Amino acid sequence: MAMRDRFGKWALSWPPLLYLVLFFLIPSLIMLVAAFRQPGDYGGLAPLFTIEDGQRVWELTLDNFHRLVEEPLYIELFIKSAGYALTTTVVCLLMAYPLAWLIARSGKKYRDLLLLLVILPFWSNFLIRIYAWMIILGPQSAFTKALNLVLTTLGFEPVRLLFTSFAVIVGLVYVHLPFMVLPLYANLEKHDMALLDAAQDLGANAWQRFWRVTWPLSLPGVFAGSALVFIPALGMFAIPDILGGTESIMIGNLIKQQILDTRDWPFGSVLSIMLTGGVLLIAVLGAAVARKGKARG
Repeated sequence: MAMRDRFGKWALSWPPLLYLVLFFLIPSLIMLVAAFRQPGDYGGLAPLFTIEDGQRVWELTLDNFHRLVEEPLYIELFIKSAGYALTTTVVCLLMAYPLAWLIARSGKKYRDLLLLLVILPFWSNFLIRIYAWMIILGPQSAFTKALNLVLTTLGFEPVRLLFTSFAVIVGLVYVHLPFMVLPLYANLEKHDMALLDAAQDLGANAWQRFWRVTWPLSLPGVFAGSALVFIPALGMFAIPDILGGTESIMIGNLIKQQILDTRDWPFGSVLSIMLTGGVLLIAVLGAAVARKGKARG
């Protein structure tokens, strides 16, 4: 019986473990090795070693890391991308929290409908949805014309919405908002309403009931949703490519440019390592903060 249980555990754990090794660990190791190599004459990677005087000479270098450190532009771009991702996370949280609360406190009939509306965008292609925003924010769109009409009536200059940082934030929030709503809903649905009734009986007003009861209990959902939004938003490149201008590029755009356009694979690998390391560091810090908050609670 014990042997059967052990075999069952291995059978369940091996497929996802094999998937992670094949599609995450091995590519990451390849990227790590590529970061220490030199670019080829026509792009890609130069040979890993050469033969000189009958001996093998390894062609490894730290020049790519020196280039990253010596040129402040790349660090500034990473910080800028983190700012975009953080703004997206905060806006998504502010928009998703009341929506998730409404869904969690709705009747089952309306709850299912509201959840369906939240996940409905996943049924269409990602690029089609982004190109739709390109039309909405375009200079000839009804929305832009109406907005500029209001602004000029009030004495302000007309504004351009497309190919701006504003358009990038709008696209990032639109794409990642469901990833914030769903974890928050899953958490808020489990709250015991008797706790709010008890707080009200003790004299707490609506704001105190939210801040002292609902908010602390919902922190696991807040942390989960923030991670699901911040991490993919940090490495996003399609949305800045389509909706942003030349001043709205993010670190993902630079990695794409180095890998596909410039074909400088070693430096593109260094940038990818920097992005991966930054994401892991943020995840570790977020987990530490979550554990500390849970311990206090």
